Amino acid sequence: MNDPAAGAEPPEPPVDPDEEHVPSVDEIADEIAEEEGRRYPSTLGGLLYLGVLAAGAVGIALAVLDDWRVGVSVLAGAMVAAATMRLVLPARDAGMLAVRHRLVDVLLLGGVGGLLLFLARTIPNQPGL
Repeated sequence: MNDPAAGAEPPEPPVDPDEEHVPSVDEIADEIAEEEGRRYPSTLGGLLYLGVLAAGAVGIALAVLDDWRVGVSVLAGAMVAAATMRLVLPARDAGMLAVRHRLVDVLLLGGVGGLLLFLARTIPNQPGL
């Protein structure tokens, strides 16, 4: 009944010094990037994404430091531009603009951008400001 091997862990296989090293996923990705000569950004969509990001930052800065309507309008324009670029760019070139399915990306970016533009244009001026 008392089997001394019942609770023991199985022995580890002996390490063969001639056995090849199995690379990790990160090592493989680094090797591929070196072979292909990585570019930053690596797609046209990535470059356009940086432009949208810069325009969004300018819009936020304008909203904080100057006229909020102009700032929100610039931010809305950046989002609508991102939606347009996501719509026309193929999936392999969309880069960071492609987060979800194309239709979802376009509807969310265009919808929020259009709504921001609508609100910036229709909210009445407040007295005393």
